[in-house]
Order: sequence, then structure tokens, then C-alpha cells
Amino acid sequence: MNGAQDLGGMMGFGPVRPESDEPAFHAEWEKGALSMTLAAGACGLWNIDMSRHARETLHPAFYLSKSYYEIWIAALEKLLEQSGLVDGDELTAGERLRPGKPVRRVLRAVEVPKLLAGGSPYARAASAPPRFAVGASVRARVMHPQTHTRLPRYARGKLGTIEAVRGYFVFPDANAHGRGEDPHWCYAVRFAGRELWGAESDPTLSVTIDAWEPYLEAAREPA
Repeated sequence: MNGAQDLGGMMGFGPVRPESDEPAFHAEWEKGALSMTLAAGACGLWNIDMSRHARETLHPAFYLSKSYYEIWIAALEKLLEQSGLVDGDELTAGERLRPGKPVRRVLRAVEVPKLLAGGSPYARAASAPPRFAVGASVRARVMHPQTHTRLPRYARGKLGTIEAVRGYFVFPDANAHGRGEDPHWCYAVRFAGRELWGAESDPTLSVTIDAWEPYLEAAREPA
């Protein structure tokens, strides 16, 4: 979706200033935000793409004025309420007001190191060969879904080159909305800076994004 999270190429937000030796957390409460998000996700009522969509659908004024983990907490509250694990009055009160709902799994503290080390594999067995080969010219589709997508706005309609075939993975656009995993091939696609930003762009600049096959079409030569 074209939400506040899709800021690539937009102006007016100032430069990105990486911190030297940036800590993993800037405040103690951020550790709790990460822990609660992981523990709640382990209940099995939503997946990572649903979590991302929950963040994307926060009001833009809220999203753009909050820190990274403030956004995580707000999205977690939305997911908890949508799934029926908590009610709105409980969120307002900050405490449980009625018995909790049974969940598929409860993540125990002793399980956390193994869970984090194992990650969440999203590669799947391919049902068909990839449509595009390394070196092929492709164009990112022009699309403006109101649902979740991993194709950034700045790349839509632009001409790029396949740099690598990443593999066959769960398709986020389907997985975020309960439509199943619907796996597809995913590619590394390189776009020249001038293709994305115009003639005034640095001619040495290029941007490479990972793009699922449904995002791409074979490039057509201009008439």
C-alpha cells in the first residue's frame, strides 16, 4: 500500500544520519516492546507480513512522529485487538479485565534463544522454473494496491535488470491477508539511478531491490 512507511525517494525528511556504534536499544522499554511482539507472534494468530501490514495501516501522522518501537507497540495493540486476545477497554485500562483467550502456543523464556537462532524460513519448493534469467531486462509493474506489498513506489513502472534469482519464497502480498503463502520466485533487480530519479541523478548511482515475480513484466522496447 502507498502508506507513510514507503518513503523511498521522497524529499523533505532530511538526511539519514547513522549513529556511530548504534546500540540495539535506546531505552529499556524497547527491549520489552521487542519481547512482547515476539511472544505474541509466537501464539500463531498472525504472521510477519500481517505484522508489517498492521504497522503500515497506522495513521500517517502517528507513524511519522513516532519511534521505531513505538510503531511496533501500536501495531501489536492493533493485532491483539483484531485477533480477540484483548479488548479495547483493556488496552485503555492497561490491564486484563476478563479471562484470557486460549492460544495455539505459549513461548517460554527457555525457548527464545533457539527460536531466534532458527529464524523463520520462508523458502518453499518451486512448482515452476523462474520466468526471468540473470541479465534479463524487466519493468516493475505500475500498481497501487490498498493491501500489503513489498514493491516500493519509486520502482513502479521503471526499467531494471535481473542481477540474481534469489529463490522461491512465500509471497507477502497474499500472506499478509490470509490468502495463503502463494509462493513465487524472487529476484534481485538493479535500477539505474537516472531511471529512478531522472537526468539529474548521480550517473554512478544504482539501487537493487528484491522483487517477487508478480511485480515484474518483460521489458518492451519503446516504439
